[in-house]
Amino acid sequence: MTLPRKPDTDKIVRRKLSDQVLDKLRDLITSGEVSAGDAMPSERALMERFGVGRPAVREALQSLHNSGLITISHGERSRVNAIDAGTVLGQSDEIARLVLSSAPANLQHLKDARQMFELGMVRLATQRASEADIADLRTLIEQQRSFLGDATGFVEADMRFHTKLAQMSGNPIMAAVSSAMLGWLFEYHSSLLHWSGKEDVTLAEHTRIVDLIAAKNPDGAVAEMARHLARSQDAFEAKT
Repeated sequence: MTLPRKPDTDKIVRRKLSDQVLDKLRDLITSGEVSAGDAMPSERALMERFGVGRPAVREALQSLHNSGLITISHGERSRVNAIDAGTVLGQSDEIARLVLSSAPANLQHLKDARQMFELGMVRLATQRASEADIADLRTLIEQQRSFLGDATGFVEADMRFHTKLAQMSGNPIMAAVSSAMLGWLFEYHSSLLHWSGKEDVTLAEHTRIVDLIAAKNPDGAVAEMARHLARSQDAFEAKT
């Protein structure tokens, strides 16, 4: 009897040895057998443990390195990296650059996403801010003021201010997402010329935001942040 033809998904595919080793190495990390900061077993130990040759082990280790799970240093044993939301999002930087460059509309989508994110973030920051947090924000504003006339330094200080707000939310995923989005905006689609002559306005807006946070006025802080972001929309444009 002739069996009916099955879809290609039923076909058995022989997997590369290095892919199988990669799965085993991931298991070592997720199981906690090796933890952040630990050295990975030597290539020889891995060869003996999995019964494979050196090329398969080296290719699997390189894949782990490329994904950010381990760091390979010349002449030393590879080490397991601390894995958090920042690590994961950091691995997306190259993809983000391609996405943002592929169509002009994607930059506007990122601006819109950032605005929605920052408004929720500043509300949380206002609700959870400590006196030390508020003091840190005021210090960051003064640091930003010290970069008047230095567009690059001013923009980097601006990023630190918004990053601090994200950290005040108490949510490490929010902090990592904020840092990633700011990096994508400033590094890939920033026009520093747009900041010229508007630095004092930015500083005044930041000061008002901090004053509203200090007053425990989340609605006011959200409204001021919305105005700040709306005005600064044109500071980001696709590179040509």
